[in-house]
Amino acid sequence: MWKQALEMVNLISIVDILIVAFVIYKAMMIIKGTRAVQLIKGLIVLLLASLASEFFGFTTVSWILDQLKTVLVVALPIVFQPELRRALERLGRGKFFARPMSMLNEEAVEKLVDQIVRAVKILSDNSIGALIILEREIGVNDYIETGTKLDGLVTTEILVNVFVPKSPLHDGAAIIRGDRIAAAGCFLPLSENPNLSKELGTRHRAALGLTEQSDSLGIVVSEETGVISVAEEGRLTRYLDSNTLREVLIKRLSFKSQVSMPLFNWRS
Repeated sequence: MWKQALEMVNLISIVDILIVAFVIYKAMMIIKGTRAVQLIKGLIVLLLASLASEFFGFTTVSWILDQLKTVLVVALPIVFQPELRRALERLGRGKFFARPMSMLNEEAVEKLVDQIVRAVKILSDNSIGALIILEREIGVNDYIETGTKLDGLVTTEILVNVFVPKSPLHDGAAIIRGDRIAAAGCFLPLSENPNLSKELGTRHRAALGLTEQSDSLGIVVSEETGVISVAEEGRLTRYLDSNTLREVLIKRLSFKSQVSMPLFNWRS
């Protein structure tokens, strides 16, 4: 039996299995940390209940579950719409459809990062709350329109002044496109992830909400503690210092690196 099985295995079969395994792995990474995890757990419960009802001969229960299967075929694409959209966006950013993340060269990226890091450090040292969004491949025009357009070159001084308490724009997000501040005081969608720490404020939830829907990077400075955090793909890395922040931004904005940055677990 084993010999027959081994004879059936060839290079094509191995490649086929590896592709399926890779697709499953990427799908798990996409839904990790989102509400889709809870929905999948519910589907597994329904599947187990269906198998159990057939095994024990529960005719009525089996009929109800069969009707639910038909409803789920229609409902699942709607329920998983954010995850499906994100998966298709990632597919569109694959090798065959690749396009530059930015028109900035490496030197310009480093200069931009230096200005942002210096501003974030000043804001953090003074416990001034801030939310800075760096647009990448997926445009965020809808959210730029909700704020006040600035179209100004990114400098430490401007970023700090935007978030000074009681200034007109300090409550919203500053969105950076290329090396310019496209707008400030922008309103962002809040994350609906039920597993978020209750200690995370509106800025953190807004950064996560936008990065769940796009490939943007979100930098958050806590108003209460001055803690620096980075949001990416609906996940949050907290307790960064200025040096680590600089390394993360250079890595994520560089042409040379397309590997997802390591993210720590949630910490309050």
